[in-house]
Amino acid sequence: MNPLDEPYAIAKRYTRRAPHDDRYSFLRPDVCLGVQERQRVMLQLLRQHGVTDLAALRLLEVGCGTGGNLLEFLRLGCEPQHLTGIELLPDRYAQARHVLPAAVRLQQGDALLADVPHASHDVVLISTVFSSVLDTDFQQRLAAAIWRWLRPGGAVLWYDFTYNNPRNPDVRGVPLRRVQALFPQGRITARRVTLAPPLARVLVRVHPALYGLFNCVPWLRTHILCWIEKP
Repeated sequence: MNPLDEPYAIAKRYTRRAPHDDRYSFLRPDVCLGVQERQRVMLQLLRQHGVTDLAALRLLEVGCGTGGNLLEFLRLGCEPQHLTGIELLPDRYAQARHVLPAAVRLQQGDALLADVPHASHDVVLISTVFSSVLDTDFQQRLAAAIWRWLRPGGAVLWYDFTYNNPRNPDVRGVPLRRVQALFPQGRITARRVTLAPPLARVLVRVHPALYGLFNCVPWLRTHILCWIEKP
């Protein structure tokens, strides 16, 4: 496949997804607990790497969806004029534009064509994006673009799952070795997070406290959260 065709393939694959999938609702205790864990570990990584003033942080999100992650960073203290989002799908872009402050800069379309100056951001956030990109050449091109957008000393903040989903051929797990290949110059700090969602859904039906108990077993966690620093 021509890597330039991959954005169209991604958009087509997204049309096959259920528009309102209850499995990802914040009203579900397994989803809420997973988000809280991810946010806690993310804040630990930020502190560990010297981020002390979120108001000054210039952050760009690739694949910002409906704006949920950018809203989270606003609540944490980021300034809207320092936030940028890029979203491929027009309907998701429209929802993000509706909920986010006007000062947040949003771009709709292929991230490889986005108007982003080189070395202009402190952090580029990529949350469950590369698992939806099945063309390896496009993955490499996108990773190279993201690396250009970071200032020296900045970092990619990466969150994605590492295992293939046999029930969903439209996604592919991204193991840590692939992350290392995509950002070979990066200094990577990785944390394994997120109890396997199918297991978590079953456990919280018995009692929500079981999420934390089973999540103590590292090999039951299916995602990685990485800080990938640019020298």
